[in-house]
Amino acid sequence: MRAALAALALATLAACASRVAPTGSLSVNPSITETAFLTADGLSLPLRHWLPDSDLAGVVLAVHGFNDYSKSFDVVPGAPGVGPVLAAKGFAVYAYDQRGFGASPHAGLWPGEDQITSDFADLARVLDRRHPDVPLYALGVSMGGAVMITAMAADNPPPVDAAVLVAPAVWSRSTMPFLYRVALWLGARTMPGAKPTGRGLGRRASDNIEMLRDAARDPLFIKETRIDSIYGLSNLMDRAQSQIGKMPVPTLYVYGARDEIIPRGATEKALERFLNNSADRRLGFYDTGWHMMLRDLQAETVLDDIASFLGDATQPLPSGAETDALIRLKTAKK
Repeated sequence: MRAALAALALATLAACASRVAPTGSLSVNPSITETAFLTADGLSLPLRHWLPDSDLAGVVLAVHGFNDYSKSFDVVPGAPGVGPVLAAKGFAVYAYDQRGFGASPHAGLWPGEDQITSDFADLARVLDRRHPDVPLYALGVSMGGAVMITAMAADNPPPVDAAVLVAPAVWSRSTMPFLYRVALWLGARTMPGAKPTGRGLGRRASDNIEMLRDAARDPLFIKETRIDSIYGLSNLMDRAQSQIGKMPVPTLYVYGARDEIIPRGATEKALERFLNNSADRRLGFYDTGWHMMLRDLQAETVLDDIASFLGDATQPLPSGAETDALIRLKTAKK
């Protein structure tokens, strides 16, 4: 009887196995066209770009967050858009739909941590070859920041000259409540395809309500997430939390006091590793900033600071957001 029950349990678990987005079937040199990034395994990922009218001050590779896609860097209701703003300041901005998101193949399935970080590194090298005489910068939002951290901490990091982490996803299991960890572990093994919506949690990502409504109407913005995707994101966040102290280039970390998505405790733990008395690592803390800082109602302030940092990483941020930033973060009302 016990053997039969054990066999039934194993069969149930096998039927509920986690899924990872299939890789491509080719082996090619990564490249880009006007509208696509061709990955090393032959997948075509949608690509957007914004180019300046004047000489290039630099190239920015922008990496979107979880369940989002490259549209997040364009003009949105209530905010000017990362791509257009930085292009007006002389930067060429490239953004792609990471595999598993947006209009990429197999949207809705987690692509795997190694694959998603390899794509970023490959595209960075493609852009470095395309624009060999100007600096290459990387800007990662939430999950995009975790992707960047993991790729930049590798033994052979991509040729990025400076980086910006916007509320990076560093909510590792070591900073989650015990019940969260248990629920995630069980969910990934017993009902990986279930799609909790997160409704009713009472968390808000931005003060830009019109932008949030626009995202809710967008069919490419994922609103219901598979549990195995959340589990995969947690694996990536574990890596980012442990490796953030290895960022090898000048890096600006920005975070808002009203962020309800990446908890303050996880951010503080990451910052202990990140800052580490290094002059090349800086923190900008925004008293009215939410999680979607680049699309908040105060987005222009943050974008001006980012443009200033990319133009000269040694100069103070125009808004004063780094003045006593760590003290203000630790003492701000949660």
